[in-house]
Amino acid sequence: MAAYIVAQATPKDPDKMQEYGRAAGPTLAAYGGKLVVGGPLQTLYGETPHERIVVLEFPDAEAAKNWYHSEEYQALLPLRTEAMDSVFILGGE
Repeated sequence: MAAYIVAQATPKDPDKMQEYGRAAGPTLAAYGGKLVVGGPLQTLYGETPHERIVVLEFPDAEAAKNWYHSEEYQALLPLRTEAMDSVFILGGE
């Protein structure tokens, strides 16, 4: 069953956001992940402090967690922290 990582973010440094996106994208394929959607976030109900959303699809939750905890993705976390404030949420089994 497919699993999804939903990331909400507020950019802090647009140049570093682009650098992070270019670096993070290629790490997905090895774990069966793909970008489903990315762009401005529109809140229909409730509240979120964030401005942007990204949805990533994986074959299952294990693949999603393996990607997130992978050496290659973890190496990007300092850049991600400089680029944006964010929250990453996993949904699916």
